[in-house]
Amino acid sequence: QVQLVESGGGSVQPGGSLRLSCEASGRTLPLTIMGWFRQAPGKQREFVAVIYWSSGTTFYGDSVKGRFTISRDNAKNTMALQMNSLAPEDTAVYYCAAGLGPSGRYYSPGRYNYWGQGTQVTVSS
Repeated sequence: QVQLVESGGGSVQPGGSLRLSCEASGRTLPLTIMGWFRQAPGKQREFVAVIYWSSGTTFYGDSVKGRFTISRDNAKNTMALQMNSLAPEDTAVYYCAAGLGPSGRYYSPGRYNYWGQGTQVTVSS
């Protein structure tokens, strides 16, 4: 089993920045991908970003490209999401997720085996 704990959410004005962190514990060695998803009220869970644990390869959702950056620290089993130029439409609960096995379909929530509890990000003036 793997446990994921997010931190770093909060409220920020439009144009501001936030940094989310996710710490993985437990049997982390088999993990191949870690990612971020978000879900706003009344909407489906949306893919934000993913990082392949061994190679560091990254992919981003279209709505966050150029504004968000995902990174990881293998030694500490942590992952981060730096969010810049935040806009009201970025308001959502952000979830950390981790997956086993081949690294395909990284954009699909079903690809991931473990989820964090979520952290709220609110962008408002």
